[in-house]
Amino acid sequence: MSNLIAQKQNKFYHDYTVVVAAGTSAGIGVEALPPVQDAMENPLQTKSITLSCGKLTTGVSVKPWTGIFMLRNSSSPETYFQAAFRVQTPWTIKNPDSKSPNKEEIIKQECYVFDFAPDRALRQIADYSCRLNVGESNPEKKVEEFIHFLPVLAYDGSSMKQVDAAGILDMAMSGTTATLLARRWESALLVNVDNNTLQRLMNNADAMKALMSIEGFRNLNQDIETIINKSESVKKTKSEANERELSKKEKKELTEEEKEYKNLRRQIQEKLIKFATRVPVFMYLTDYRERSLKDVITQLEPGLFKKVTGLNVKDFELLVSLGVFNSGLMNDAVYKFKRYEDASLVYIGINKHEGEDVGLYDTVISSKEYKESFVNED
Repeated sequence: MSNLIAQKQNKFYHDYTVVVAAGTSAGIGVEALPPVQDAMENPLQTKSITLSCGKLTTGVSVKPWTGIFMLRNSSSPETYFQAAFRVQTPWTIKNPDSKSPNKEEIIKQECYVFDFAPDRALRQIADYSCRLNVGESNPEKKVEEFIHFLPVLAYDGSSMKQVDAAGILDMAMSGTTATLLARRWESALLVNVDNNTLQRLMNNADAMKALMSIEGFRNLNQDIETIINKSESVKKTKSEANERELSKKEKKELTEEEKEYKNLRRQIQEKLIKFATRVPVFMYLTDYRERSLKDVITQLEPGLFKKVTGLNVKDFELLVSLGVFNSGLMNDAVYKFKRYEDASLVYIGINKHEGEDVGLYDTVISSKEYKESFVNED
């Protein structure tokens, strides 16, 4: 790991002093600690990484440590959390301004544990928290109490979201949670609101008419014009800033314009995402797994779609053709949702769609392709 970090292409790490706390040369027990402290010197001004294969994971306190990467399995939850708690040591400074001897400033507000095997990490949390309170029989309650002090964050495709107790137990058993899979449909990546897409939308009278007939999109035409004009204006001003110094007034106007068009863009994005979040509803309510989900929406349940979203099928297909919705990512989200759903559909040993093609959002693949890509045969 140290050699990899030192390679010339890994420039990000070249500002860090790497300490290898491993092997007999690193010292036994606490003897491995001084090289780490020496490498830090003044921790507020230096950067350091300590690599360890077990040393310094118990019985030591290194206040400036703020994060730990778990890169291997541990023998028990106790060992795992003993290592994790090394970064939890409080880091404070007394008399920070040299004038207040009784004042204490907290330097480290947060610490993080990064784990590249989420199912393993969450299984450790589930096991450890279930042992803590013997008076409570409900495992979900035990995990809920534990994560109140050690919240778990997971990446849902576009942002970090906190996982609840039920989700942790769910993921510990299956490797993911229904909640996180459903939240993929709330991802900002599913809709396109860049200037080119908005311009295509504004140039299409039918698409604008369809959207503006829905509550919340009344001022869509004006909002899109504002976004495009303001963003172009900001882009031009920033380009000029490379050639000359902007006045305070120009800087203030630039900030306000940037804030305005970004806010409007976000509002349109959030409203469009509401349409995408309706797709899992159809996945729950229909059993047409051999058809593409788009066929289910547009051909089998067009009345329900109109009732749920306010758009008729023709308008929806027009928006997809203009690139407002990202069908590639929708297909990916359907892949993962169907894979998770498989267990509940065939748990009694009956599969009505054995051997049939599997439908995604606007694509259908063979059953063989689906199994090769997404079903774990182990």
